[in-house]
Amino acid sequence: MTFSPEDITALIRQGVPGAAGTGFRVEAVTPDGVLCRNVYDAGQLRPGGSLSGPTMMALADSAMYAAVLSRLGRVEMALTQNLNINFMRRPMPADLLARAEILKMGRRTVVMDVKIYSEGSPDVVAHATGTYALPPDGRA
Repeated sequence: MTFSPEDITALIRQGVPGAAGTGFRVEAVTPDGVLCRNVYDAGQLRPGGSLSGPTMMALADSAMYAAVLSRLGRVEMALTQNLNINFMRRPMPADLLARAEILKMGRRTVVMDVKIYSEGSPDVVAHATGTYALPPDGRA
């Protein structure tokens, strides 16, 4: 079963109701992963006017979850096993876009790569890698 970006966004918002408050949504599904958006909100700023690290970490994690759902369907119990993030440059006060790519899909784990950009800029503001653990039966 193929899920649309809207289907995946709705599934994430059902399972993680706080995701709706961040303006998170899946923009596109590709053969390798997903493109996700975190809508800019001045409440996400840290002192100095930069978007906060937790905002970017949440986007990276949500994008990885969306990538898993895009490939496997309803696997709500897929869980973050590992997340590493490097903050590379100060993000502009704008929407953040995350491209999550599946590098390896195993029976029990999924390894992914995420690049985060400020909308309107080609420069990567953060780079994350992560692993998701899949439930033993491959389903919810």
